[in-house]
Amino acid sequence: MVAQADGELIGRVVGNEEASPLSFHVGVAPGCAIQLDEVLSTRRVLPDGEIVTLAGVVSQVTAMHEGASFGSDVFLIVDGVLPAQVFETAEVLVTRVEPEIYVPPMPGAAVVRATGADRDTALSFDRMDKRLPIGIGRDGEAMFANLEFIDGTRGAHINISGISGVATKTSYATFLLHSMFSSGVLGAEAVNTKALIFNVKGEDLLFLDRPNSRLTPVQRGGYLRLGLPAEAFRSVTIFAPPRRNDPAATPDVANRSTGVSSFWWTLAEFCAEELLPFVFADAEDERQQYTMIVHHLTQRLRFGHIPVGDDGAVRLHPDGAVLRTWGDLVDALAELVSDDSNREEWAGRATTTGTVNAFVRRLVSSKGRLAQLIRGDIPRRAHRIDTSGAQVTVVDIHHLHDRAQRFVVGVTLRQEFERKESTGTAKPLQFVVLDELNKYAPREGSSPIKEILVDVAERGRSLGVILIGAQQTASEVERRIIANASIRVVGRLDAAEAGRPEYGFLPESHRKRATIARPGTMFVNQPEIPVPLVVEFPFPAWATRPSEATAVVAGPDDPFAGF
Repeated sequence: MVAQADGELIGRVVGNEEASPLSFHVGVAPGCAIQLDEVLSTRRVLPDGEIVTLAGVVSQVTAMHEGASFGSDVFLIVDGVLPAQVFETAEVLVTRVEPEIYVPPMPGAAVVRATGADRDTALSFDRMDKRLPIGIGRDGEAMFANLEFIDGTRGAHINISGISGVATKTSYATFLLHSMFSSGVLGAEAVNTKALIFNVKGEDLLFLDRPNSRLTPVQRGGYLRLGLPAEAFRSVTIFAPPRRNDPAATPDVANRSTGVSSFWWTLAEFCAEELLPFVFADAEDERQQYTMIVHHLTQRLRFGHIPVGDDGAVRLHPDGAVLRTWGDLVDALAELVSDDSNREEWAGRATTTGTVNAFVRRLVSSKGRLAQLIRGDIPRRAHRIDTSGAQVTVVDIHHLHDRAQRFVVGVTLRQEFERKESTGTAKPLQFVVLDELNKYAPREGSSPIKEILVDVAERGRSLGVILIGAQQTASEVERRIIANASIRVVGRLDAAEAGRPEYGFLPESHRKRATIARPGTMFVNQPEIPVPLVVEFPFPAWATRPSEATAVVAGPDDPFAGF
Protein backbone atom coordinates (compact mmCIF):
# COMPACT_ATOMS: atom_id res chain seq x y z
CA MET A 1 0.00 0.00 0.00
CA VAL A 2 1.30 3.46 -0.94
CA ALA A 3 0.98 6.21 1.67
CA GLN A 4 0.46 9.90 0.90
CA ALA A 5 3.01 12.03 2.74
CA ASP A 6 1.97 15.34 4.27
CA GLY A 7 2.99 18.43 2.33
CA GLU A 8 3.22 19.55 -1.28
CA LEU A 9 3.85 16.68 -3.69
CA ILE A 10 7.14 17.22 -5.55
CA GLY A 11 7.72 13.70 -6.85
CA ARG A 12 7.28 9.99 -6.41
CA VAL A 13 9.59 7.08 -5.70
CA VAL A 14 10.57 5.66 -9.09
CA GLY A 15 10.06 2.01 -9.96
CA ASN A 16 12.92 1.44 -12.40
CA GLU A 17 15.63 2.02 -9.76
CA GLU A 18 16.17 -0.12 -6.68
CA ALA A 19 14.91 1.47 -3.46
CA SER A 20 16.33 0.47 -0.09
CA PRO A 21 16.02 1.62 3.53
CA LEU A 22 19.28 3.54 2.96
CA SER A 23 18.62 5.28 -0.35
CA PHE A 24 15.98 5.71 -3.02
CA HIS A 25 15.34 7.68 -6.20
CA VAL A 26 12.61 10.23 -6.74
CA GLY A 27 11.01 11.10 -10.04
CA VAL A 28 10.47 14.86 -10.06
CA ALA A 29 6.87 15.86 -10.69
CA PRO A 30 6.10 18.08 -13.73
CA GLY A 31 6.48 21.76 -12.88
CA CYS A 32 8.65 21.02 -9.83
CA ALA A 33 12.39 21.20 -9.23
CA ILE A 34 14.61 19.48 -6.69
CA GLN A 35 18.15 20.63 -5.90
CA LEU A 36 21.08 19.11 -4.07
CA ASP A 37 20.95 19.03 -0.27
CA GLU A 38 17.18 19.42 -0.03
CA VAL A 39 15.53 17.41 2.73
CA LEU A 40 12.76 15.12 1.45
CA SER A 41 10.50 12.56 3.07
CA THR A 42 8.15 9.76 2.07
CA ARG A 43 6.02 7.17 3.83
CA ARG A 44 5.18 3.50 3.65
CA VAL A 45 2.22 1.72 5.22
CA LEU A 46 3.07 -1.72 6.57
CA PRO A 47 0.63 -4.67 6.38
CA ASP A 48 -0.37 -4.12 10.00
CA GLY A 49 -1.24 -0.50 9.28
CA GLU A 50 1.81 1.06 10.91
CA ILE A 51 3.26 3.99 8.97
CA VAL A 52 7.03 4.26 8.49
CA THR A 53 8.51 7.63 7.50
CA LEU A 54 11.77 7.69 5.57
CA ALA A 55 13.55 11.04 5.24
CA GLY A 56 16.85 12.00 3.72
CA VAL A 57 19.04 14.47 1.88
CA VAL A 58 19.30 14.81 -1.89
CA SER A 59 22.82 13.79 -2.94
CA GLN A 60 22.43 13.84 -6.73
CA VAL A 61 19.98 15.17 -9.33
CA THR A 62 19.93 14.02 -12.98
CA ALA A 63 17.88 14.81 -16.07
CA MET A 64 17.53 12.80 -19.26
CA HIS A 65 15.44 12.36 -22.39
CA GLU A 66 13.35 9.21 -22.10
CA GLY A 67 13.06 7.68 -25.52
CA ALA A 68 16.46 8.80 -26.83
CA SER A 69 18.87 6.11 -28.05
CA PHE A 70 21.82 8.25 -29.15
CA GLY A 71 23.34 11.50 -27.98
CA SER A 72 22.51 13.14 -31.29
CA ASP A 73 18.82 12.35 -30.80
CA VAL A 74 18.57 15.48 -28.67
CA PHE A 75 18.41 17.65 -31.80
CA LEU A 76 15.64 15.56 -33.35
CA ILE A 77 13.69 15.57 -30.10
CA VAL A 78 13.94 19.32 -29.73
CA ASP A 79 12.79 19.74 -33.33
CA GLY A 80 9.81 17.45 -32.65
CA VAL A 81 10.94 14.73 -35.03
CA LEU A 82 11.39 12.08 -32.31
CA PRO A 83 8.94 11.58 -29.44
CA ALA A 84 10.56 11.86 -25.99
CA GLN A 85 10.14 13.67 -22.73
CA VAL A 86 12.48 15.08 -20.13
CA PHE A 87 12.62 13.10 -16.91
CA GLU A 88 14.42 14.31 -13.77
CA THR A 89 15.40 12.05 -10.90
CA ALA A 90 16.90 12.81 -7.50
CA GLU A 91 18.88 10.37 -5.38
CA VAL A 92 18.05 10.56 -1.67
CA LEU A 93 20.39 9.28 1.03
CA VAL A 94 18.25 8.31 4.01
CA THR A 95 19.12 10.08 7.27
CA ARG A 96 16.20 8.98 9.47
CA VAL A 97 13.71 6.13 9.58
CA GLU A 98 10.90 6.64 12.08
CA PRO A 99 10.02 4.31 13.69
CA GLU A 100 13.20 2.30 13.17
CA ILE A 101 11.69 -0.36 10.93
CA TYR A 102 14.09 -0.60 8.04
CA VAL A 103 11.94 -1.24 4.99
CA PRO A 104 12.29 0.35 1.55
CA PRO A 105 9.77 2.91 0.29
CA MET A 106 7.35 1.56 -2.31
CA PRO A 107 7.48 2.67 -5.95
CA GLY A 108 4.96 5.39 -6.55
CA ALA A 109 5.04 6.66 -2.97
CA ALA A 110 4.55 10.40 -2.69
CA VAL A 111 7.64 12.46 -1.81
CA VAL A 112 7.45 15.90 -0.18
CA ARG A 113 9.86 18.49 1.14
CA ALA A 114 10.52 18.17 4.85
CA THR A 115 9.99 21.51 6.58
CA GLY A 116 9.68 22.75 10.15
CA ALA A 117 9.47 19.95 12.69
CA ASP A 118 9.66 17.31 9.93
CA ARG A 119 13.00 18.78 8.80
CA ASP A 120 14.29 18.74 12.36
CA THR A 121 13.31 15.11 12.67
CA ALA A 122 14.86 14.17 9.33
CA LEU A 123 18.20 15.70 10.37
CA SER A 124 17.98 14.45 13.99
CA PHE A 125 17.94 18.01 15.32
CA ASP A 126 15.05 16.98 17.54
CA ARG A 127 17.40 14.60 19.38
CA MET A 128 19.88 17.34 20.21
CA ASP A 129 19.44 18.79 23.68
CA LYS A 130 22.26 21.25 23.00
CA ARG A 131 22.05 22.51 19.44
CA LEU A 132 25.06 24.46 18.17
CA PRO A 133 24.42 26.56 15.04
CA ILE A 134 27.00 25.55 12.42
CA GLY A 135 25.75 27.36 9.33
CA ILE A 136 22.88 27.82 6.92
CA GLY A 137 21.51 25.00 4.76
CA ARG A 138 20.45 25.08 1.13
CA ASP A 139 16.91 25.89 2.20
CA GLY A 140 18.06 29.02 4.03
CA GLU A 141 17.41 27.55 7.46
CA ALA A 142 19.84 27.00 10.32
CA MET A 143 21.85 23.80 10.56
CA PHE A 144 23.04 22.43 13.90
CA ALA A 145 25.57 20.11 15.51
CA ASN A 146 25.12 18.31 18.79
CA LEU A 147 27.35 20.01 21.38
CA GLU A 148 27.56 16.72 23.28
CA PHE A 149 29.90 15.45 20.55
CA ILE A 150 32.13 18.49 21.01
CA ASP A 151 32.25 19.23 24.74
CA GLY A 152 33.29 15.72 25.78
CA THR A 153 29.88 14.46 26.94
CA ARG A 154 29.69 11.85 24.17
CA GLY A 155 32.71 12.79 22.11
CA ALA A 156 35.04 15.70 21.45
CA HIS A 157 37.20 17.63 19.00
CA ILE A 158 36.64 19.12 15.55
CA ASN A 159 38.84 18.57 12.52
CA ILE A 160 38.74 20.79 9.44
CA SER A 161 40.37 19.97 6.09
CA GLY A 162 40.72 22.01 2.94
CA ILE A 163 42.93 23.86 0.47
CA SER A 164 44.72 26.84 1.95
CA GLY A 165 43.12 30.19 1.13
CA VAL A 166 40.04 28.62 -0.47
CA ALA A 167 38.55 26.34 2.15
CA THR A 168 38.46 29.15 4.80
CA LYS A 169 39.42 26.71 7.56
CA THR A 170 40.44 29.30 10.13
CA SER A 171 37.43 31.48 9.36
CA TYR A 172 35.11 28.56 10.00
CA ALA A 173 36.95 27.64 13.21
CA THR A 174 36.49 31.18 14.55
CA PHE A 175 32.85 31.15 13.45
CA LEU A 176 32.27 27.98 15.47
CA LEU A 177 33.86 29.66 18.51
CA HIS A 178 31.62 32.68 18.03
CA SER A 179 28.62 30.38 17.79
CA MET A 180 29.56 28.55 20.99
CA PHE A 181 30.18 31.74 22.93
CA SER A 182 27.12 33.64 21.64
CA SER A 183 24.36 31.12 20.94
CA GLY A 184 23.62 30.30 24.58
CA VAL A 185 24.36 26.62 24.02
CA LEU A 186 27.03 26.70 26.76
CA GLY A 187 24.67 28.34 29.24
CA ALA A 188 26.26 29.99 32.25
CA GLU A 189 29.59 28.31 31.43
CA ALA A 190 30.09 30.53 28.37
CA VAL A 191 31.67 33.32 30.42
CA ASN A 192 34.38 31.07 31.84
CA THR A 193 34.98 29.00 28.68
CA LYS A 194 38.30 29.86 27.03
CA ALA A 195 39.80 29.60 23.57
CA LEU A 196 43.48 29.58 22.62
CA ILE A 197 44.16 30.38 18.97
CA PHE A 198 47.53 30.15 17.25
CA ASN A 199 47.83 32.68 14.44
CA VAL A 200 50.09 31.05 11.86
CA LYS A 201 49.41 33.13 8.73
CA GLY A 202 49.56 36.90 8.41
CA GLU A 203 47.86 39.14 10.96
CA ASP A 204 44.31 38.09 10.09
CA LEU A 205 43.46 36.89 13.61
CA LEU A 206 44.79 39.94 15.43
CA PHE A 207 41.54 41.87 15.01
CA LEU A 208 38.92 39.45 16.35
CA ASP A 209 37.74 42.13 18.79
CA ARG A 210 37.18 44.71 16.03
CA PRO A 211 33.87 44.90 14.10
CA ASN A 212 34.14 44.23 10.38
CA SER A 213 33.49 47.44 8.45
CA ARG A 214 32.62 45.42 5.31
CA LEU A 215 29.70 43.57 6.91
CA THR A 216 26.52 44.42 4.98
CA PRO A 217 22.92 44.33 6.22
CA VAL A 218 22.29 41.25 4.09
CA GLN A 219 25.24 39.49 5.69
CA ARG A 220 23.99 40.48 9.12
CA GLY A 221 20.78 38.69 8.20
CA GLY A 222 22.70 35.42 8.07
CA TYR A 223 23.55 35.78 11.75
CA LEU A 224 19.92 36.62 12.50
CA ARG A 225 18.77 33.37 10.89
CA LEU A 226 21.22 31.48 13.08
CA GLY A 227 20.13 33.29 16.22
CA LEU A 228 23.60 34.82 16.65
CA PRO A 229 24.67 38.43 17.17
CA ALA A 230 26.55 39.97 14.25
CA GLU A 231 29.38 41.30 16.38
CA ALA A 232 33.08 40.89 17.06
CA PHE A 233 34.48 38.82 19.92
CA ARG A 234 34.02 40.78 23.10
CA SER A 235 36.98 39.56 25.16
CA VAL A 236 40.31 39.08 23.36
CA THR A 237 43.94 39.26 24.42
CA ILE A 238 46.82 39.04 21.96
CA PHE A 239 50.41 37.91 22.44
CA ALA A 240 53.22 38.33 19.93
CA PRO A 241 56.96 37.56 20.03
CA PRO A 242 59.33 40.48 20.63
CA ARG A 243 61.10 42.11 17.72
CA ARG A 244 64.57 40.90 16.91
CA ASN A 245 67.40 42.78 18.60
CA ASP A 246 64.96 45.04 20.42
CA PRO A 247 66.17 45.63 24.01
CA ALA A 248 62.68 46.76 25.00
CA ALA A 249 61.09 43.54 23.67
CA THR A 250 58.39 45.41 21.74
CA PRO A 251 55.76 43.11 20.19
CA ASP A 252 56.58 42.26 16.58
CA VAL A 253 53.27 43.38 15.10
CA ALA A 254 52.98 45.65 12.08
CA ASN A 255 49.32 46.68 11.91
CA ARG A 256 48.14 46.83 15.50
CA SER A 257 49.63 49.27 18.00
CA THR A 258 47.53 48.57 21.10
CA GLY A 259 46.28 45.56 23.00
CA VAL A 260 49.27 43.34 22.18
CA SER A 261 51.71 41.93 24.75
CA SER A 262 55.13 40.39 24.14
CA PHE A 263 55.93 36.86 25.23
CA TRP A 264 59.21 35.04 25.80
CA TRP A 265 60.82 32.60 28.21
CA THR A 266 63.73 33.46 30.45
CA LEU A 267 66.82 31.25 30.52
CA ALA A 268 65.96 30.28 34.10
CA GLU A 269 62.45 29.21 33.05
CA PHE A 270 63.90 27.33 30.08
CA CYS A 271 66.08 25.27 32.40
CA ALA A 272 63.60 24.80 35.26
CA GLU A 273 60.64 23.86 33.05
CA GLU A 274 62.54 21.33 30.92
CA LEU A 275 61.98 23.08 27.61
CA LEU A 276 65.07 21.81 25.78
CA PRO A 277 63.19 18.98 23.96
CA PHE A 278 61.03 21.57 22.22
CA VAL A 279 64.14 23.06 20.61
CA PHE A 280 64.31 19.75 18.71
CA ALA A 281 60.55 19.59 18.07
CA ASP A 282 60.69 18.87 14.35
CA ALA A 283 59.42 15.31 13.87
CA GLU A 284 62.33 12.96 13.30
CA ASP A 285 63.06 9.29 13.55
CA GLU A 286 62.83 8.48 17.26
CA ARG A 287 65.81 6.16 16.80
CA GLN A 288 68.13 9.17 16.35
CA GLN A 289 70.82 8.73 19.01
CA TYR A 290 71.24 12.43 19.81
CA THR A 291 67.82 12.43 21.52
CA MET A 292 69.47 10.59 24.41
CA ILE A 293 71.65 13.64 24.96
CA VAL A 294 68.59 15.89 24.82
CA HIS A 295 66.82 13.98 27.59
CA HIS A 296 69.93 13.71 29.77
CA LEU A 297 70.81 17.38 29.36
CA THR A 298 67.23 18.45 30.07
CA GLN A 299 67.44 16.91 33.53
CA ARG A 300 70.95 18.26 34.07
CA LEU A 301 69.77 21.80 33.32
CA ARG A 302 66.71 21.48 35.51
CA PHE A 303 68.59 20.58 38.65
CA GLY A 304 71.92 22.21 37.87
CA HIS A 305 71.16 25.73 36.68
CA ILE A 306 71.73 28.69 39.00
CA PRO A 307 69.39 31.71 38.55
CA VAL A 308 71.09 35.09 38.55
CA GLY A 309 69.33 38.40 39.27
CA ASP A 310 65.74 39.24 38.33
CA ASP A 311 66.06 39.12 34.56
CA GLY A 312 66.16 35.33 34.17
CA ALA A 313 69.88 34.96 33.53
CA VAL A 314 71.64 31.77 34.71
CA ARG A 315 74.98 30.20 35.53
CA LEU A 316 75.78 26.56 34.81
CA HIS A 317 78.49 26.48 37.50
CA PRO A 318 78.76 28.43 40.77
CA ASP A 319 81.83 30.20 39.41
CA GLY A 320 80.77 30.12 35.77
CA ALA A 321 79.98 33.03 33.49
CA VAL A 322 76.55 34.66 33.64
CA LEU A 323 74.52 33.62 30.59
CA ARG A 324 72.05 36.27 29.41
CA THR A 325 71.17 35.30 25.84
CA TRP A 326 70.14 32.13 24.07
CA GLY A 327 73.38 32.29 22.13
CA ASP A 328 75.32 32.34 25.38
CA LEU A 329 73.55 29.23 26.64
CA VAL A 330 73.96 27.40 23.32
CA ASP A 331 77.68 28.11 23.19
CA ALA A 332 78.14 27.01 26.79
CA LEU A 333 76.25 23.75 26.30
CA ALA A 334 78.05 22.98 23.04
CA GLU A 335 81.38 23.42 24.78
CA LEU A 336 80.40 21.30 27.79
CA VAL A 337 79.08 18.30 25.85
CA SER A 338 82.00 18.42 23.41
CA ASP A 339 84.67 18.48 26.11
CA ASP A 340 85.83 14.93 26.86
CA SER A 341 86.29 15.76 30.54
CA ASN A 342 82.64 16.91 30.89
CA ARG A 343 80.94 14.63 28.37
CA GLU A 344 79.62 12.01 30.77
CA GLU A 345 78.25 14.65 33.18
CA TRP A 346 76.51 16.74 30.52
CA ALA A 347 75.84 14.32 27.65
CA GLY A 348 75.43 11.06 29.54
CA ARG A 349 77.16 7.77 29.18
CA ALA A 350 77.63 5.78 25.98
CA THR A 351 77.63 8.86 23.74
CA THR A 352 79.94 8.75 20.77
CA THR A 353 81.66 11.70 19.15
CA GLY A 354 79.35 11.39 16.14
CA THR A 355 76.26 11.56 18.35
CA VAL A 356 77.59 14.60 20.18
CA ASN A 357 78.39 16.33 16.91
CA ALA A 358 74.87 15.66 15.61
CA PHE A 359 73.42 17.17 18.78
CA VAL A 360 75.69 20.21 18.65
CA ARG A 361 74.92 20.89 14.98
CA ARG A 362 71.19 20.96 15.64
CA LEU A 363 71.56 23.00 18.81
CA VAL A 364 73.81 25.63 17.24
CA SER A 365 71.47 25.99 14.26
CA SER A 366 68.80 27.28 16.66
CA LYS A 367 70.82 30.30 17.84
CA GLY A 368 69.37 32.85 15.46
CA ARG A 369 65.92 31.28 15.28
CA LEU A 370 65.12 31.22 19.01
CA ALA A 371 67.15 34.18 20.25
CA GLN A 372 64.16 36.50 20.61
CA LEU A 373 62.12 33.87 22.51
CA ILE A 374 64.61 32.56 25.10
CA ARG A 375 66.55 35.26 26.93
CA GLY A 376 67.79 36.53 30.26
CA ASP A 377 68.55 40.14 29.39
CA ILE A 378 65.28 41.94 30.22
CA PRO A 379 64.38 43.13 33.75
CA ARG A 380 61.58 41.04 35.22
CA ARG A 381 58.10 41.87 33.93
CA ALA A 382 55.05 40.03 32.67
CA HIS A 383 56.14 38.00 29.66
CA ARG A 384 54.24 34.71 29.78
CA ILE A 385 51.31 33.67 27.59
CA ASP A 386 48.33 33.84 29.92
CA THR A 387 44.91 32.51 28.91
CA SER A 388 43.17 33.46 32.16
CA GLY A 389 42.64 37.13 31.40
CA ALA A 390 40.24 36.93 28.45
CA GLN A 391 37.82 34.59 26.77
CA VAL A 392 39.90 34.37 23.59
CA THR A 393 43.71 34.36 23.59
CA VAL A 394 45.51 34.78 20.27
CA VAL A 395 49.18 33.81 20.05
CA ASP A 396 50.78 35.29 16.95
CA ILE A 397 53.63 33.20 15.55
CA HIS A 398 53.45 33.97 11.85
CA HIS A 399 56.65 36.06 11.84
CA LEU A 400 58.68 33.30 13.46
CA HIS A 401 60.88 30.77 11.73
CA ASP A 402 59.32 27.33 11.41
CA ARG A 403 61.50 25.97 14.22
CA ALA A 404 60.53 28.81 16.52
CA GLN A 405 56.86 28.26 15.71
CA ARG A 406 57.16 24.65 16.79
CA PHE A 407 58.82 25.70 20.03
CA VAL A 408 56.04 28.18 20.90
CA VAL A 409 53.22 25.80 19.99
CA GLY A 410 54.73 22.86 21.87
CA VAL A 411 55.58 24.75 25.06
CA THR A 412 52.27 26.62 25.14
CA LEU A 413 50.20 23.49 24.55
CA ARG A 414 52.03 21.64 27.30
CA GLN A 415 51.53 24.56 29.67
CA GLU A 416 47.78 24.73 29.00
CA PHE A 417 47.31 20.96 29.10
CA GLU A 418 49.08 20.69 32.43
CA ARG A 419 47.19 23.68 33.84
CA LYS A 420 43.85 22.14 32.83
CA GLU A 421 44.89 18.74 34.16
CA SER A 422 45.79 20.29 37.53
CA THR A 423 42.28 21.71 37.99
CA GLY A 424 40.81 18.21 38.21
CA THR A 425 37.63 19.18 36.36
CA ALA A 426 36.58 19.28 32.72
CA LYS A 427 34.47 22.43 33.06
CA PRO A 428 34.92 25.16 32.01
CA LEU A 429 36.12 24.03 28.60
CA GLN A 430 39.40 25.08 26.99
CA PHE A 431 39.30 25.19 23.19
CA VAL A 432 42.54 25.10 21.21
CA VAL A 433 42.54 26.22 17.56
CA LEU A 434 45.60 25.06 15.61
CA ASP A 435 46.09 25.15 11.86
CA GLU A 436 48.72 23.16 9.93
CA LEU A 437 48.30 20.00 12.00
CA ASN A 438 50.23 18.11 9.33
CA LYS A 439 53.30 20.11 10.40
CA TYR A 440 52.91 19.70 14.16
CA ALA A 441 51.59 16.12 14.19
CA PRO A 442 52.71 14.44 10.96
CA ARG A 443 51.81 10.85 10.28
CA GLU A 444 55.43 9.71 10.34
CA GLY A 445 58.09 10.34 13.00
CA SER A 446 57.81 11.53 16.57
CA SER A 447 58.29 14.80 18.43
CA PRO A 448 57.30 16.38 21.76
CA ILE A 449 54.56 18.42 20.06
CA LYS A 450 53.09 15.36 18.38
CA GLU A 451 53.01 13.52 21.69
CA ILE A 452 51.12 16.40 23.31
CA LEU A 453 48.60 16.65 20.47
CA VAL A 454 47.96 12.92 20.57
CA ASP A 455 47.47 13.21 24.33
CA VAL A 456 45.00 16.05 23.81
CA ALA A 457 43.13 13.99 21.19
CA GLU A 458 42.93 10.90 23.40
CA ARG A 459 42.58 12.37 26.90
CA GLY A 460 41.48 15.94 26.28
CA ARG A 461 37.83 14.93 26.31
CA SER A 462 38.00 13.97 29.99
CA LEU A 463 40.01 17.06 30.88
CA GLY A 464 37.87 19.58 29.00
CA VAL A 465 40.57 20.43 26.43
CA ILE A 466 38.93 20.50 23.00
CA LEU A 467 41.06 20.60 19.86
CA ILE A 468 39.78 22.41 16.78
CA GLY A 469 42.47 21.30 14.38
CA ALA A 470 42.86 22.17 10.73
CA GLN A 471 45.09 21.11 7.87
CA GLN A 472 45.23 21.05 4.09
CA THR A 473 45.71 17.28 3.95
CA ALA A 474 44.22 14.99 6.59
CA SER A 475 46.07 12.10 4.96
CA GLU A 476 49.35 13.53 6.31
CA VAL A 477 48.20 13.94 9.93
CA GLU A 478 48.66 11.39 12.72
CA ARG A 479 45.75 8.94 12.43
CA ARG A 480 44.89 8.97 16.14
CA ILE A 481 44.25 12.71 16.06
CA ILE A 482 41.92 12.48 13.08
CA ALA A 483 40.16 9.38 14.43
CA ASN A 484 39.37 11.05 17.77
CA ALA A 485 37.61 14.03 16.17
CA SER A 486 33.85 13.53 16.52
CA ILE A 487 33.05 16.36 14.10
CA ARG A 488 34.75 16.26 10.71
CA VAL A 489 34.55 19.28 8.41
CA VAL A 490 35.71 19.55 4.81
CA GLY A 491 35.97 22.63 2.63
CA ARG A 492 37.44 22.83 -0.85
CA LEU A 493 39.70 19.81 -1.49
CA ASP A 494 42.33 18.94 -4.03
CA ALA A 495 41.03 16.15 -6.28
CA ALA A 496 43.85 13.77 -5.34
CA GLU A 497 43.36 14.41 -1.63
CA ALA A 498 39.58 13.91 -1.91
CA GLY A 499 40.20 10.32 -3.00
CA ARG A 500 42.10 9.42 0.17
CA PRO A 501 40.52 6.97 2.64
CA GLU A 502 40.53 9.66 5.35
CA TYR A 503 37.51 11.13 3.59
CA GLY A 504 35.58 7.88 3.47
CA PHE A 505 32.76 9.54 5.42
CA LEU A 506 31.97 11.60 2.31
CA PRO A 507 29.66 9.96 -0.25
CA GLU A 508 31.08 9.90 -3.76
CA SER A 509 28.93 12.82 -4.87
CA HIS A 510 30.14 14.92 -1.93
CA ARG A 511 33.78 14.14 -2.71
CA LYS A 512 33.31 15.45 -6.24
CA ARG A 513 31.54 18.55 -4.98
CA ALA A 514 34.32 19.23 -2.48
CA THR A 515 36.73 19.77 -5.38
CA ILE A 516 34.64 22.70 -6.66
CA ALA A 517 33.20 24.06 -3.41
CA ARG A 518 33.37 27.82 -3.12
CA PRO A 519 34.76 29.64 -0.05
CA GLY A 520 32.30 29.54 2.81
CA THR A 521 30.80 26.17 1.87
CA MET A 522 31.61 23.37 4.30
CA PHE A 523 30.67 19.68 4.51
CA VAL A 524 30.05 18.81 8.16
CA ASN A 525 29.95 15.20 9.31
CA GLN A 526 28.72 14.28 12.79
CA PRO A 527 27.90 10.96 14.48
CA GLU A 528 24.11 11.29 14.70
CA ILE A 529 23.58 12.08 11.01
CA PRO A 530 24.76 9.49 8.45
CA VAL A 531 25.10 12.05 5.65
CA PRO A 532 27.36 15.13 5.80
CA LEU A 533 25.46 18.40 6.02
CA VAL A 534 26.38 21.03 3.45
CA VAL A 535 26.36 24.44 5.10
CA GLU A 536 27.41 28.00 4.40
CA PHE A 537 28.55 30.22 7.23
CA PRO A 538 28.11 34.00 7.33
CA PHE A 539 30.75 36.52 6.39
CA PRO A 540 32.84 37.24 9.51
CA ALA A 541 31.38 39.96 11.71
CA TRP A 542 34.89 40.56 13.08
CA ALA A 543 37.75 42.08 11.10
CA THR A 544 39.92 39.58 9.24
CA ARG A 545 42.49 42.12 8.03
CA PRO A 546 43.63 45.59 9.11
CA SER A 547 41.60 47.35 6.41
CA GLU A 548 38.36 45.89 7.83
CA ALA A 549 39.01 46.81 11.45
CA THR A 550 37.03 49.52 13.19
CA ALA A 551 37.74 50.71 16.70
CA VAL A 552 35.57 49.42 19.53
CA VAL A 553 35.35 50.45 23.15
CA ALA A 554 34.02 48.14 25.88
CA GLY A 555 30.80 49.47 27.31
CA PRO A 556 29.57 49.26 30.89
CA ASP A 557 27.37 46.28 30.02
CA ASP A 558 30.30 44.24 28.66
CA PRO A 559 30.36 41.10 30.89
CA PHE A 560 34.01 40.54 30.04
CA ALA A 561 35.22 44.06 30.83
CA GLY A 562 37.98 43.68 33.40
CA PHE A 563 37.55 39.90 33.44
